[in-house]
Amino acid sequence: MKRVAAGAILVLASTASAQSSQVARIAISPAKPVVTAGDTMRISAQALDAAGKVVPGVRVRFQAQGGRFEGDVDSLGLVTSGATGTLPIAVVAIIPGERPRTERIEVKMVPGPAAAITPTYTSVRMALGQRLRVGGQVFSKTGDPRPDERITWKSSAPAVARVDADGMVASAAAGKATLTGTSGAATVNVPVEVMPTQIASLELFPARVDARQGDVIRLKATAKDARGKEIAGLSTGWSFSPGEGVIGQDGAFTGYAPGEYVITASQGSRTAQTVVRLTARDVRRPLSVVGRLPRTRFSTEEVWIHPDGKHAYLGSGSGGDVMYAIDISDPAKPTVTDSIVSNTRRVNDVMTTPDGKYLVFTREGASDRKNGIVICSLEDPKHPKVISEFTDGVTSGVHSAFIYQQPKFGTHVYLTNDGTGALHVLDISDPYKPKEVAQWKTPKTHGDVGRTLHDIDVQDGLLYGSWWNDGLVILDVGNGIKGGSPSNPVMVSQFKYDLNAMYRDVEASGGPGFIRGTHTAWRHKNYVFIADEVFPAAGVKGAKDASAGRAYGRLQVIDVSDMNNPKSVAHYEPEFGGVHNVWVAGDTLYMGAYNGGFRAFDVGGELRGDLRAQGREIGHLNTADMDGRVKNTAMTWGVVVKNGLAYVNDMYNGLWIVKIEPKPSVVP
Repeated sequence: MKRVAAGAILVLASTASAQSSQVARIAISPAKPVVTAGDTMRISAQALDAAGKVVPGVRVRFQAQGGRFEGDVDSLGLVTSGATGTLPIAVVAIIPGERPRTERIEVKMVPGPAAAITPTYTSVRMALGQRLRVGGQVFSKTGDPRPDERITWKSSAPAVARVDADGMVASAAAGKATLTGTSGAATVNVPVEVMPTQIASLELFPARVDARQGDVIRLKATAKDARGKEIAGLSTGWSFSPGEGVIGQDGAFTGYAPGEYVITASQGSRTAQTVVRLTARDVRRPLSVVGRLPRTRFSTEEVWIHPDGKHAYLGSGSGGDVMYAIDISDPAKPTVTDSIVSNTRRVNDVMTTPDGKYLVFTREGASDRKNGIVICSLEDPKHPKVISEFTDGVTSGVHSAFIYQQPKFGTHVYLTNDGTGALHVLDISDPYKPKEVAQWKTPKTHGDVGRTLHDIDVQDGLLYGSWWNDGLVILDVGNGIKGGSPSNPVMVSQFKYDLNAMYRDVEASGGPGFIRGTHTAWRHKNYVFIADEVFPAAGVKGAKDASAGRAYGRLQVIDVSDMNNPKSVAHYEPEFGGVHNVWVAGDTLYMGAYNGGFRAFDVGGELRGDLRAQGREIGHLNTADMDGRVKNTAMTWGVVVKNGLAYVNDMYNGLWIVKIEPKPSVVP
């Protein structure tokens, strides 16, 4: 028999004990957690051995693995939901001396109960024998859409207007009725009037239309009785064939492809048709690269052009601590004339005052955690000089800044706050002594979780804030529509939409917890163009470099002709790449589309429907070459347009100066 030393016996016993106490699994409760957006919930967990017994002495910790803009979890399992989405969480069981065991769960953060319904018709006027459908969209108390919620309908007077549960309405007799739509505790009423007069004839105007693809053609159906008198205000049913396009309840038709379309209007038992002939939009034009300034040390962030058109300023990221001053008096030979090195890891945004005397740039990731903004004098635009900074309350970082000047109120800088998602307003009438005059936040139930202000545009005293999960928020900061000023921003309206439904394909390809939110906004005429920043939570498995991942995103056209009721009327989504920063000049929208390069679009006239399908793209440039920080790969950030040239900044490879050439002359 072999002898074993006493010390060895203790070691063997300790090893056996450790093996028997190893965690086999973690029991998590609830197993499939669901929390209402804006609420909190507690998740608990126990470490179990192979026999299902609780392992003593185990510490369990919780850590979010994505969805950081929508929610959070503390180390003890308290989930705070600030918005709808999915919060992936790693649950880690820790025993000293053993390898931790990790399991992953997903917390679904869903809209609250139905609180409001927006109907497709606010009122209906029908002829005898007419049929149409009334629908609607359901929202929670916080304005989150509930896309899967059904609305059931009832009529107060079925003898006048019958309606089935799905909203199909049929007029039966002259008179008035009220349709009531119900979803949960939410209800909405739609008044219906059935006219006593029979429709003898129906005409559609104009009777024949010639236009271009993408044009909005407004059609009108006119009903008349047997005496030839017009029956005004009847609700109309619309359809068209063949091809792709869109037609609204107001009779506005947009065809996506060249060809002939037959539009049909129906009222009661009568129908009328008109023919629409569409030619190609024909806006495509060649592009040329006028100048090039590669950057390789850091990634390239925002570009801004001095009002004199002869000088540019370029930010840096990915550890970038420098802002460059560039001479662009000869666009074919852009030349760095100076730089400012600052305590930051990112100069994300750069902008000058309208008179070009001062410049502001933002800071994120400073080693001393002061961040905030830096203000420079531009007495010599080639050589900016730091004159002041502002860090109070924005030490977590400033992502974007916008300078706006109003004769009545002076010059102000509107800042984003990385930590709180708040808007900060600074008075820089004396740029050597900037002072804060206001803050404004979107409301949240639990602190700042779920609130992110990403970008700002100010035009005509109205601020258009891209508030990520909260969508587009419009504030009066001096326009007067709501009595607001820079020191007293007042809410005008909000456009909030379902980011989860819009980007469900991104979640399907890369998993939950992905990045998506309202990223930027630009006011142009009666529209606000808003663009979403979207990146998958994980890249393509087994891939690397350019094949590993891509950006996504959609640009929406928001009609703000009724400022109190903004609505989405058109959209653009690239076949590849995302939508990042935009610039509009004249009837052209310029866009940095991340992997999709630089793009320019015709946005002339009224806009409806799918802009990409309408042949509105003017030009496209793949901003990739072998001279950049990342070889032969585009990651186009945005563009600034000045003097007929597009100054395009690409994160991976620096500055491109691009010209849209005129259409080639036709030689007989």
